Amino acid sequence: MSQTQKTQYGSQFALVGELLRWTPVAVVVGVMGGAASAVLLWSLNVATEVREAHRWMIWLLAPVGGCVGLLYKHFGKEVEAGNNLILDEVHEPKKTIKLRMTPFILIGTFLTHLFGGSAGREGTAIQTGASLADQLTKPLGLNAAGRRVLLMAGISAGFASVFGTPLAGAVFGLEVLAVGSLSYEAIAPCFVSAFAGDMVTHALLKSVHMGHTVYTVTEVPALSVMRLLTAMLAGAVFGLMAMFFARTTHAVASLAKTKIKRPELRPVVGGLLVSCAVFALGTTRYIGLGVPVIQESFVHQVHPWDFFVKSLFTSVTLGTGFKGGEVTPLFYIGATLGNALSHVLPLPASLLAGMGFVAVFAGAANTPIASSLMAVELFGAEAGAFAAIACVGSYLFSGRTGIYHAQRAGVGKRLPAALAAKVEETVQEK
Repeated sequence: MSQTQKTQYGSQFALVGELLRWTPVAVVVGVMGGAASAVLLWSLNVATEVREAHRWMIWLLAPVGGCVGLLYKHFGKEVEAGNNLILDEVHEPKKTIKLRMTPFILIGTFLTHLFGGSAGREGTAIQTGASLADQLTKPLGLNAAGRRVLLMAGISAGFASVFGTPLAGAVFGLEVLAVGSLSYEAIAPCFVSAFAGDMVTHALLKSVHMGHTVYTVTEVPALSVMRLLTAMLAGAVFGLMAMFFARTTHAVASLAKTKIKRPELRPVVGGLLVSCAVFALGTTRYIGLGVPVIQESFVHQVHPWDFFVKSLFTSVTLGTGFKGGEVTPLFYIGATLGNALSHVLPLPASLLAGMGFVAVFAGAANTPIASSLMAVELFGAEAGAFAAIACVGSYLFSGRTGIYHAQRAGVGKRLPAALAAKVEETVQEK
């Protein structure tokens, strides 16, 4: 046996050893993340039912926001950064995330939805999955590199379990860290934790007669050159919408920090604005998760302004410090925008809703691969092909920054060198 063959066999044995080491850890991470997501989904279902039965509670959003702000100010400063804290710790591991992040974000998200804020749930799931996973760092004696893998597995478990999309969740944990690159060092733990988390959440939700929401694309035409170009055009529009949402949310947050020096008062102002807007419009259509409206957009025409109003409600809610996530509102924005585009683009409304559902998220989070896989898992392969085209277009047209400040620049969004040179040459000639 040659030295090269011995080296190859040695590396294979080492790989098996790593798999044996990380698989049970990833399973535990998945179980914890899946259980937390099940609690989150159940609690948000309760919050939505109670709020819709007692709409007067929406007037209490401002004082409740102030209470949550005080809670974080006095006891949760170390975990207030949320998703960005987790991404920062993945990039540069420093110290274990406090366990209190899990109850704080669960309580904060529940109260946001109970009293009428417009927010999502992915941020909560990611934070619970990662913070619970990080508690294993010291017992397992992991170094910085091992802790990085552990946190990535926690992100995958949380995302996969809260949406019921294990493939998308696994890749999301690898893709969200840096724009334009994938971190393959944690590929096995991320996949194991994602599938384990999804299975646990399904089992727990089934025990309380709940399940993940089903979205169905009812009409998918055959792919042609013209429809391919139409999907690319739609993707560009979805990307511009993603950029608008991200920049608006960041602008609201910056304005709130500049004008309101005391952080606990920011959600008070934001909550008052949201409450007044709800009763001025006379509808709760734009608060909470908005799942019923998302479902409507797959079935029939919705208001062509729904996507814009939801975007403003969510930007104010999250930008002023309420807890939750951006992704489900992005699903809402994308699905209703896709539905609206069916008035001008020659594709079925249901298909455009599905394309927008994932593509606006792809652009805002800079995760086109995870979003494309999500489309396949939710809508099937045929609709997923159209959605993947839209996801790539959205990613390219969504600008340099997204919803996560801590996301780093990888390869970036740029043309291949030869094509970029040709474009530059053409511009100079003109």
